[in-house]
Amino acid sequence: MSIGTGGQMTSTTAVCETIEEINKTLGSTQFRVPKTTELEQVFKIHHKGEDKVTKEEFNNILQDLVFKTRFSGFGAKDMLIYIFGVPMTTLFIKQKIIPKVIPNEIFIPVVTSATVFVLAKLNKI
Repeated sequence: MSIGTGGQMTSTTAVCETIEEINKTLGSTQFRVPKTTELEQVFKIHHKGEDKVTKEEFNNILQDLVFKTRFSGFGAKDMLIYIFGVPMTTLFIKQKIIPKVIPNEIFIPVVTSATVFVLAKLNKI
């Protein structure tokens, strides 16, 4: 478990790590919280100088952390496939069959919302 600056475990870290372990045990989708050492390492790699972090530096730090921490679990990849794949597939089908009946500005959010609703009802998210 992570240790805070005073040598004691912080309550936030303890809660995050406990939830990570529960999700691992249940096989649920989870986002891993990066360790403080990882944050410091990535910060030192991308931030040059003593000034505030620039927008470009921040984007590079964030991108590095996302790639390092990732997310895992039984339904993580399935969830992304459903949330992005179903609306795109239905949009392509709609464009071929009835392109002008329903505007895309309405169609895409409705299909995405319906997909999320079905995933929630099936306890996938």
